[in-house]
Amino acid sequence: MPLLHISMRAGKPEAYRKAILGGLYRAMREALNVPEGDEFITISEHSPANFRCGNAYSVTRSDDAVLIQITVFASRTPEQKKALYRRIADLLGENPGLRPEDVFVNVLDAPAENWSVGNGIAQFA
Repeated sequence: MPLLHISMRAGKPEAYRKAILGGLYRAMREALNVPEGDEFITISEHSPANFRCGNAYSVTRSDDAVLIQITVFASRTPEQKKALYRRIADLLGENPGLRPEDVFVNVLDAPAENWSVGNGIAQFA
């Protein structure tokens, strides 16, 4: 049940944004065994004045940088997360052509009782 939020600079065409959505979903299916149809992903676009990515941690980022935040059940192993980071960078490199330096990923672990996926109930608690 991952929940993804992507932040990026505004101005990319729809096909570019769709490639990001598709690549992220595919990476989650492959690295985290997310079930088919488990897609909860948003993209927020920001003007250059409202989007800043520095070059900290020996990574030189461009204006194409994307910030990806993924909230998951607190059950993923470090190995699964590492595989996810690699697969995201590889797939987004293939399409829409993002450089690995421009793929910033943050995974947040949330206990199962912190989720309600509809109907006002905690399905996993």
